[in-house]
Amino acid sequence: MFYACVRAVVALALRLFYRVKVNAPGEAPSGPVLFVGNHPNGLIDPALVFILTRRQVTFMAKAPLFKLPVIGWLLKGLDALPVYRKQDDPTQMGRNEGTLDAAKGALVQGRAITIFPEGKSHSEPELAELKTGAARIALNAAREGAPVRIVPVGLTYAEKNVFRSEVLIDQGAPIDVTAFLPKDAASEQDAVRALTERVAEGLRAVTLNLEQWADLPVVQVAEQLYAFRQGGTLDAERLRLWARGVRLFRTQEPERYERLRQHLSSFGHRMSLVQASRPEDLSVEYRPGNVVPFAVKTLLRLVFGLPLFALGLALFGLPYPLPRMAARRAELDVQATVKFLTAVVVSVVWWWGLTAVAAVWG
Repeated sequence: MFYACVRAVVALALRLFYRVKVNAPGEAPSGPVLFVGNHPNGLIDPALVFILTRRQVTFMAKAPLFKLPVIGWLLKGLDALPVYRKQDDPTQMGRNEGTLDAAKGALVQGRAITIFPEGKSHSEPELAELKTGAARIALNAAREGAPVRIVPVGLTYAEKNVFRSEVLIDQGAPIDVTAFLPKDAASEQDAVRALTERVAEGLRAVTLNLEQWADLPVVQVAEQLYAFRQGGTLDAERLRLWARGVRLFRTQEPERYERLRQHLSSFGHRMSLVQASRPEDLSVEYRPGNVVPFAVKTLLRLVFGLPLFALGLALFGLPYPLPRMAARRAELDVQATVKFLTAVVVSVVWWWGLTAVAAVWG
């Protein structure tokens, strides 16, 4: 019950904070599953797993988080497993054996686990080198007879620290761990390295892996224009192909690429201003048939929307800047986490305050 309540609340709050898109099969993978993801956005990354699957998932989180107020209580309530990292406290590294055994036991019991094998959250646009922990856990469970599958999960943020920006959750093809089981103890390390590299390949297939975040608008505008041309919808796989093309273009013709990047970024900004969602929205010809409906629609929005905007500003204008202020000095990869947690707390307190005022005045 506790897990279901936390999942429902967090998933709803995340959909309010971000524009979430999910690219995954209709059925969630069953049996012992290890979800592995890239880690660009602090505590937001594991929280997005609540949206990806309705299964109860066992999270693995760095040990210092368990000592934090509220977050630590939530992690313990969710039966999360602590990971003891060398950079946090070298003297606690020996306790990881118990964590690995618990994770293996969960998979043997047919449960699902989430782990981020990069080891830490970061703001680099490329996938970092993966730690071997995920492969070791999966192989240990498979050795006990569990049909473990590793499911790569790619998380792509348009602007990860910006409210109401887009995030794509992309689920890759499952990896059969039993195919990597070593034949003898001597080949154990080779099996771990091979499975880790296979996991890296799976993650690269569901992430953009850009050299710079400045390349993201180029990829997005190029895909949107191509979709307009083909008469289809935006496609996550094509986005990754555009990203690979951008990497080649930047490497071979950097000056020409920079001019193109600036042009497409500017064009994308103009498209967002006019809310271009159809090919005809890009028309440069202004005819009465186009201008009149646009003017009428805009006037109606102004007449009916302005009073609602004023009311909303009066009721919620004061707490709105607080999350941004709280995250001002935070690192980029944790800004969204700070904003999200602050927004949740402020929303609850503010709604309680408004309810109390209404009750007194009523």
